[in-house]
Amino acid sequence: MAVNATASKIDVKTTKNGSGKKSASVTMNYQDHEIEVDLYSAFDFGEFDKETVIDWYKLNHLGRRLDDKAALYLKMAKGWSYHAPFAGHDGIQLALGLMFRQNHDFLFPYYRDLLTSLAGGITVEEIILNGLSKDTDVAGGGRHMSNHFAKPSIRIQNVSSCTGNHSLHAVGVARAIKKYNGDEIAYYSGGESATAEGYFYEAISAANLDKLPVVFVIQNNKFGISVPLHEVSGNMVVSDNFKGFKNMKIIECDGRDPFDCYKALNLAVEHIRAGNGPAMIHADCDRIGSHSNSDRHELYRSEEERTLLKRRDPLMQFRWHLLDKQILTLKEIEEIEENNKELIFAAADKAEAAPDANGKSWDQFIIPEPYVKISDNTETAINPDAPRIQFIEGINHTLKEEFHRNPDTFLWGQDIGKGGVFNVVKGMPQEFGKERVFNAAIAEDCIVGTANGFTRYNDKIRVVVEGAEFADYFWPAMEQLIECSHDYWRTRGQFSPNVVIRIASGGYIQGGLYHSQNLEGTLSTIPGIRIVMPSFADDAVGLLRNAIRSRGTTLFLEPKFLYNFKAASAPTPDDDFVIPFGKAKTRRSGSDLTIVSFGTTVHLSMMAAEELANEGISVEVIDLRSIIPWDKEAVLESVRRTNRLVVVHEDKVTGGFGGEIVATVSKEAFRSLDAPILRVGSKDVPVGFAKSYESATLPNKNDVVLAVKETLQF
Repeated sequence: MAVNATASKIDVKTTKNGSGKKSASVTMNYQDHEIEVDLYSAFDFGEFDKETVIDWYKLNHLGRRLDDKAALYLKMAKGWSYHAPFAGHDGIQLALGLMFRQNHDFLFPYYRDLLTSLAGGITVEEIILNGLSKDTDVAGGGRHMSNHFAKPSIRIQNVSSCTGNHSLHAVGVARAIKKYNGDEIAYYSGGESATAEGYFYEAISAANLDKLPVVFVIQNNKFGISVPLHEVSGNMVVSDNFKGFKNMKIIECDGRDPFDCYKALNLAVEHIRAGNGPAMIHADCDRIGSHSNSDRHELYRSEEERTLLKRRDPLMQFRWHLLDKQILTLKEIEEIEENNKELIFAAADKAEAAPDANGKSWDQFIIPEPYVKISDNTETAINPDAPRIQFIEGINHTLKEEFHRNPDTFLWGQDIGKGGVFNVVKGMPQEFGKERVFNAAIAEDCIVGTANGFTRYNDKIRVVVEGAEFADYFWPAMEQLIECSHDYWRTRGQFSPNVVIRIASGGYIQGGLYHSQNLEGTLSTIPGIRIVMPSFADDAVGLLRNAIRSRGTTLFLEPKFLYNFKAASAPTPDDDFVIPFGKAKTRRSGSDLTIVSFGTTVHLSMMAAEELANEGISVEVIDLRSIIPWDKEAVLESVRRTNRLVVVHEDKVTGGFGGEIVATVSKEAFRSLDAPILRVGSKDVPVGFAKSYESATLPNKNDVVLAVKETLQF
């Protein structure tokens, strides 16, 4: 090593946050090349023993060589088709991974966190298995993108490619930690660009309000792919954007220096342990390379800038400080580096020999097995003399019964404290206390996202949320619903968000554009979630009970018109009454034509069938009850007897779920059909507020009668 300390080589540089650091330039020999390095970071080893310092360098170097190996696989077209290098983030990633306690804390890394994941407990072989999308990849067997490292078995979470949305999951599990009086810490890690997302602000707000044990680590390299930070943020130190959150401690550190970062993380944890609230670490980093293999940073960064970043490479700075402080000799360092190279070679040989991801297993782990399956045949008869309950009462009673049955059941949403906007959960906050039933802010993405995170604490937990006060307001939560839909699949069964999302759906209440909408047509296109829509009180009981007891995510759509609709009442089922998902019910037998429906329009169909019976027309009415999955066998069996079909639903005809029913029947029972299948649904227009608009838009009994007659006349 040659150190040039002439006056021309000594200069003073200033960090991005204005903290002023002196930095000498040195020339180092590395892998037979002379490299000029700016000693930008202090690397104060003071309170760390020699063995710790050496171990940290071993890990840092191992991670960087593993990153180089990833780039090599790309060049060889052998895998790692997505690679986001971490060089320049070395300090914060090494410190964060080491701070995380395996099998105890919860770590939510992002796609650049290779060194974080390695230091946190994912082995070199497991890193390569992920990069090569092998079947034995511990993150999920190649189901997620390469460079998305996870190991759920030690609580390193499998997170989305959607930047920053795992912040809500970290807050959710931190909420569970606090509810259960645990001492775990939830660690969120992400880049500075993700802090611009609305749901990131929701996460910070929720964590701040409830003083949750979560550390938000921001790795600020000043670029969102090609977009420089100054073009999208008023503050180059993005943590300054969050200074108004009074319970959150913000700590700045040098993201290149693991020792400075480790001290910062300890300060964050001390703040949390004192019960003062969450913490944010702002780590000032460099992105030495391109954003990823698909990005060419030379198109938007000058050669001067790129050279400057290479000269202050954190690994080279670490190496020089080891020599300068006589922790290791050059020979000893080179021995460490050679051992790391051999370790990677050995791990690569094993990983490359592993079987590739098995695409034929695509149909496994789409959704967990429910508590009660159709094959269980457990839908017991209800005593017809039992006291009748209204639809709204059935939901309320079932929620209370399930909360008594399982003390690990929780409920939150907007206006929950007063019993919900429709009084569906009336009395629950008083009966079960605010620890289990509580209000949420008007932040639908946060409601669903924190529910997802909460259930990560243990598999006994069940969370019920009111996803929005009305279905029309659920759209902000769609981003988190997507996460719930494929968490189970992408982890290959290692994690299931056990969440029931209740949504008051539909019209006939003169609610207008934001209080009369139906979502099931859109929602049914998302694989990995169940969707149910009961039309009678007993079905509401049986389906809700199955939803709460089952693993996985269930959308429980409640037609609000039926809450107090007398015809939707039913005898009270017993405490163990459970209805399987995907099991339809024949509401009325008939021989001339089949109507398939669900929700409010089941009642319209029943009224139409009654009127048609007076004209000698025998109509069979099938109530699907469950939309995803749906009872194809029951529908096909009926159509093969009646030879005609009308599908009736409240949602729009275009894109409504009825189209799926029509397609299936056309394929499976075409030879049994004596007429084209007709659909009855809403017009393809928003539901207007004036009663005349609602009447003209939503389906009614007469629409059903006319459709039946048209089909019979064919």
